[in-house]
Amino acid sequence: MDANAMSTTPALASADESTYKPRYIDIGINLADPIFRGQYHGTQRHPDDLSAVVSRAQEVGCQKLIITGSDFTSSRHALDIAKEYPGTVYTTAGIHPCSSAIFSTTHSHVDTNGHTMPCDPDPSKPISEDDEPDAERTTSIIAELRSLIEEARGSAAASGQPSPLVAFGEIGLDYDRLHYCSKKIQLHAFAAQLDLALSLEPQLPLFLHSRAAHRDFVGLLQAKFGAGLERLARGAVVHSFTGTADEMRELMDLGLYVGTNGCSFKTADNCAVVREIRLDRLMLETDGPWCEVRPSHEGWKYLVEPPKPSSSSSSSTPVAVDAATDASGNGAESVGDPRGPKKPRQPPKKPQKKEPEVPERFKVVKKEKWVEGAMVKGRNEPCMIERVGKIVAGIKGVTVEEVCEAAWRNTTKVFPVDE
Repeated sequence: MDANAMSTTPALASADESTYKPRYIDIGINLADPIFRGQYHGTQRHPDDLSAVVSRAQEVGCQKLIITGSDFTSSRHALDIAKEYPGTVYTTAGIHPCSSAIFSTTHSHVDTNGHTMPCDPDPSKPISEDDEPDAERTTSIIAELRSLIEEARGSAAASGQPSPLVAFGEIGLDYDRLHYCSKKIQLHAFAAQLDLALSLEPQLPLFLHSRAAHRDFVGLLQAKFGAGLERLARGAVVHSFTGTADEMRELMDLGLYVGTNGCSFKTADNCAVVREIRLDRLMLETDGPWCEVRPSHEGWKYLVEPPKPSSSSSSSTPVAVDAATDASGNGAESVGDPRGPKKPRQPPKKPQKKEPEVPERFKVVKKEKWVEGAMVKGRNEPCMIERVGKIVAGIKGVTVEEVCEAAWRNTTKVFPVDE
C-alpha cells in the first residue's frame, strides 16, 4: 500500500468521527418513576421536571425513549407519558419479577411508593418459598394485562397512529432480589406471562430481565418458544445484562439481543463480557433513575480524556522571578527602602476547585438544591446514554459511530419505533 495513503487514513477517520452526530435509542428508561416528577419516597422535593429530562435526552441525540412498564401502575403511567411525546416516547407493559408476588396466595407486595426497584442486589431475608401461586389471581392478572395491551393497540388504531406500546415486559427472573418475590412465584409469573405473549396476535417483542437465574430463564423461554426460540416471532432483548460471557453467548446464539447500561461496566469481568457482545446483537440503555456509570466502575476510565500535552514553548520558557523575592518566596530587604522588608506572599484562602475528571454536560445539583435546567445528583437520566455509548466503544475498540449505528439498527429491527 502507498505510504501516503497509509498516512492519510487516520486523518480521514478522525474527520468522519468528529462530524458524526450520535443518535441513540434508550431501550430501558423508567420515566414513570415518580422521581422524574420530583417525588422521592412520597415527598415532593422539587418541581416536576420530566419535560426537561426529555429535552436533555434529545439534546445529546437520544431521539427515542422506551419507558419500562414493571407493574400495572407504571405500565399505565408510561402510556400516559407517551401520549405527551408522540414519536419520541414509547412504552412496554408487563409485571417485573420483583413485582410478581401479586401472583401468590398471600398477594404480598413490597410498597415502594410507586418507585421502581433499585438495580443493586439486596441481602435482605428472602420471601418464604412456602407461598403458592394463586390460580384465580393469576387468571385475573393475565386478563388485565391482555386488556391493557389490546386497549393500547385499539386506541392507536382508532387514531390512525402507531401504538406507543412496542414491547411486552419487563418480565423474567431475578434471583438476586428474592426479598421481593420467591423463586417459585417468579417462575410461575414468568411462565404465565410468556403464555400471554405467545397468544397475542400479532406478537409483541419481549423486554426481558435475567439476574442470577440464567439456566431457569433460558429453560423457560425454550419450553414456551422452542429449543431455538423459533416461535418467538418479533425477537427480544435481555436488558441490563450483567451475566457471564458464556451466558451472553448462549443468548446471542438463540437470536436474543443484549442491553448494556452502567451496571454492565462495574468490574473488569463485566467489561470483558461487553467486549464480546457482537455489534449485531447490541442495544443501549440507561435504566434510569438507576444504573448510572460511577467513578468506581471499571468502565469509567473510558470516559476520561487523556491529558493534553503542554506546549513546548510553555514548558521550556523559564519562569521569571521577582528580583525582590528570594528563593524561599520571602521579600528581600532593599537597602535604604524606608518601607522595610516586603511581606511574604499569602497562599489563596480557598484551594481552587478541582476540575471534574469527566466534564458534566449539564449542571448537577442535589435534589434539595434543585434549580430549573439542572440534573439531580444520583438520578440517572436518558441523556447519560452518551456515556454508555462511549464506554461500549472504548471497551470494544471501535468508534462511537459504529456503536450508535449498530444499536440503532438492532433496536428499530425489533421495536417499531422508527415507523
